[in-house]
Amino acid sequence: MPAETAAVPAAPGETRLIARDAATVWVGQMAVMAFGVTDTIVAGRFSQEALAALAVGGALFVTVYISLMGVLQALLPVWAELHGARRSADVGRAARQSLYLCAAMSAIGMALLLFPGALLRWTDVPDAMRGQVLAYLRVLAWTLPSALLFRLFATLNQSLGRPQWVTALQIAALAPKVLLSAALTFGVSLGGLKLPALGVVGCGWATLIVDYAMLAAALWLLRTRPMYREYAIWRRIEAPDWRQIAHFLRLGVPGGLAVLVEVTSFTLMALFIARLGAAATAAHQIAANLTALAYMTPLSLAIATSARVSFWRGAGDAARARHACGRGFALALGFALLYAALMVALRHALPAIYTGDPAVQAIATTLLLATAAYHLADEVQTLSVFVLRSYRITVLPLAIYGALLWGVGLAGGYTLAYRGIGPWAALHSPLAFWLMAASGLIVAALLLAALLLLTLRRERGRALPAA
Repeated sequence: MPAETAAVPAAPGETRLIARDAATVWVGQMAVMAFGVTDTIVAGRFSQEALAALAVGGALFVTVYISLMGVLQALLPVWAELHGARRSADVGRAARQSLYLCAAMSAIGMALLLFPGALLRWTDVPDAMRGQVLAYLRVLAWTLPSALLFRLFATLNQSLGRPQWVTALQIAALAPKVLLSAALTFGVSLGGLKLPALGVVGCGWATLIVDYAMLAAALWLLRTRPMYREYAIWRRIEAPDWRQIAHFLRLGVPGGLAVLVEVTSFTLMALFIARLGAAATAAHQIAANLTALAYMTPLSLAIATSARVSFWRGAGDAARARHACGRGFALALGFALLYAALMVALRHALPAIYTGDPAVQAIATTLLLATAAYHLADEVQTLSVFVLRSYRITVLPLAIYGALLWGVGLAGGYTLAYRGIGPWAALHSPLAFWLMAASGLIVAALLLAALLLLTLRRERGRALPAA
């Protein structure tokens, strides 16, 4: 009987494969997130002003980096489909062509990070904070090329179902990052050499050193490991293939813009909250950092699930692609409920890890109630968006993001915080932004999940007559 006319399950162990790859990606992502946690704790212990500057500068860097990373991450289904179709040489050629895209993304990102003055003025970041923020961003601008190239390496490995080396490098970099951040922020004497205390800028220098070391190790692995030989990645790079690059852009730009909308809703939130003072900004940084940590689970599951869906689509097995999608969602929903419950139960204990300031702790404790609802929606929308990319649907998710994350989340949060909405007076608290952000993301998650369900039903309907 043809595969599409019967309820044929995915290959035995599909859930296990997704869970294994997601767990591997998650460990590596948590190591990278530990970089941010380290910087947050180090800056918080250095001074409240350093933590506030890290919140603003970090938000700007993350906006630029993750938006550009979103363009490159969108190449995952392309490589995974080629892998599923057993077109190894085409995987290597596509990887080389992606270097042109990465170079362009790096140039754009560095320009934005080196000249952020207009954005800082527009969002009314206090003058006393701008000097530290600008100095921090100048260092991170030179980190961006290495970070994006390493992201290409990670995406390639994830698309091939081999994320182990990426995770190994990320774990290996954690200890040096912790030591360098502490040493460069507070200053240290090493024999006759005395390193001055650089404050928040020290965290930036630590990131730069570690990122370039990770990239060097990744290039060495690509050059020497037998697992990469069949893809012939190290052949001489071809001239730009504008047709293929245009294909990358058609898939990557809407994906990158969708990520930009999501991240700028966070970035602008941090910048608008900055005018509420250092305590509110620091509390928001704690809530945002914990939310980002929790996000690593749906992100890892989305990467692993979309890679499997794309692999089966490349292999020409639509039924197994749909089943892989279902297995990924089942895992994601379970973790979503667990993490939301932990945020509520530990809302008093978690802020105390970051700071000893009672005022910051009190604000952050309230914010974690809103972040629990935010995370539930985040799990659903993340899985939906990644799998939709496997089916080449990117523009409509971008429209949904723009309307709900900017329109409801950011604009609604600003209005509730500073002007009031209807019978609700202005809160003058970061809680207003988190409440509206959660509301917008919940609606977005419902719409994206419905779009994915319709897409899967349409694909099944197309396959049945052919079968």
